[in-house]
Amino acid sequence: MSRNSRSEVLIVGSGAAGLTTALLLAEERSVTLLSKVDLRSGATPWAQGGIAAVTREGDTEEQHIDDTLKAGVGLCHENVVRHTVLQGGWAISQLIEWGVAFDLRDKPNASSKAHEYHLTREGGHSARRVFHVADSTGAAIASTLMRKAAEHPRIRILENRVAIDLIVTRRLGLTENACVGAYVLNRDSGDVEAHQAHAVVLATGGASKVYLYTSNPDTATGDGIAMAWRAGCRVANMEFNQFHPTCLYHPHAKSFLISEALRGEGGILRLPDGAPFMQRFHESGDLAPRDVVARAIDHEMKRLGIDCVYLDATHMAPKFIDQRFPNIQKRCTELGIDMKAQPIPVVPAAHYSCGGVLTDLHSQTDLPGLYAIGETAATGLHGANRLASNSLLECMVFARAAAGHILERESDAAEPPKAPAWDESQVIDADEKVVVSHNWDELRRFMWDYVGIVRSTRRLRRAEHRIELLHREIHEFYSNYRVDADLIELRNLVQVAELIVKCALARKESRGLHHTLSHPTTLPVGRDTILDPGR
Repeated sequence: MSRNSRSEVLIVGSGAAGLTTALLLAEERSVTLLSKVDLRSGATPWAQGGIAAVTREGDTEEQHIDDTLKAGVGLCHENVVRHTVLQGGWAISQLIEWGVAFDLRDKPNASSKAHEYHLTREGGHSARRVFHVADSTGAAIASTLMRKAAEHPRIRILENRVAIDLIVTRRLGLTENACVGAYVLNRDSGDVEAHQAHAVVLATGGASKVYLYTSNPDTATGDGIAMAWRAGCRVANMEFNQFHPTCLYHPHAKSFLISEALRGEGGILRLPDGAPFMQRFHESGDLAPRDVVARAIDHEMKRLGIDCVYLDATHMAPKFIDQRFPNIQKRCTELGIDMKAQPIPVVPAAHYSCGGVLTDLHSQTDLPGLYAIGETAATGLHGANRLASNSLLECMVFARAAAGHILERESDAAEPPKAPAWDESQVIDADEKVVVSHNWDELRRFMWDYVGIVRSTRRLRRAEHRIELLHREIHEFYSNYRVDADLIELRNLVQVAELIVKCALARKESRGLHHTLSHPTTLPVGRDTILDPGR
């Protein structure tokens, strides 16, 4: 059974990017916002560190721009970096206006309201400029935005909706191609719904679930990237997958992240014998950029044959740990680790997709009517490696850009033709779902083994071969059986894996997050890797 609905704007994704866009649009447009599970299921609540913005005397926007460019290793688009950093003050002010209670300094400075906030420093930053709410910044931002959106009369929130594919006018018989909606699985009823709108915003997050070990929630399956690619949009720089250096290593931790802010406040990475090691890899030591730290940990683990390294905060004052890292301390205590008395075992894990759907400064994709924001998009901000705490800033800035561009469009544009109902006449219920679960496990394991922190052309070719086989098997399954959430996600993950490998094979150098043994040097000039589905 298929059902149709219409709104002025359809937003797919309920994290910071999607919710911010909805709130900025809703004063003038009707908005339907789709959440894959419930509103708490996105990656935003998992973000511990904070949001970077220049507000303090002694720090400058030029320094923030320079730090971002350095972290991006020659691939950041300077105009995009400048555009984003210069809106940092607006982003913080907007979040405070909506009700986010960032941590204050113990001794506020009465000379400026902005200076009352406690700012922390993270790897790659030359100054303290990260606003935070203890070590649960993402959760604080997400809960505030969720509450605001749920209260707004022009925002319709639909939970347990998994987008399958975009609806484009070319497939509706029109000459001019544009995006006018999406086919969406209602997980509660099993129906496939057709949601149509004048503008569609993809805010589905990244694709780190393509890897066996990840700091991301289960929903991070690259849905928006895969759907946009199938609809004809270009993607860029998919080879740059950021591996967070410090995920809690414990069989029951479920990919719990240990915030980079812990190192920003003086935490030290150590080997099992207690020896610090980061100074051997970078002049900034424990505050080196994430790609450097992740590779250093990976190197030491392989060199010594150890399962993890250790992040030591035992020299910090217990009261400071209580106030600054209550969430980390609580989780460690639940697992029998006293971070005040013993170092925390940590390992790298897939964390952030720096590439994605190619967009401009208005968050527009190649397809008219389709926008991409947040981790789904390749804006040019992150380059070959994302600077810590720039992701939430990017969500805010490009949500504003998308909303502004949508509001400039004619609201009384002609309604697109009604999309046909989802055709299930030739499919049956799956009789052996083990095919889906087996392929899911196989994909994530070989992506970790062959397309991980350190790569080679041989490893990438092995992954490419296996992806081709999985593509055929999944396509056959998708063509013959009714869709469910697991099948939709697997189909998208395989598509994203293919894009990652194609981009990685196309880059004949090592740069930032892409480190290959086959091309260990960095070329003098960095260029984006852009894939076009039309070629």
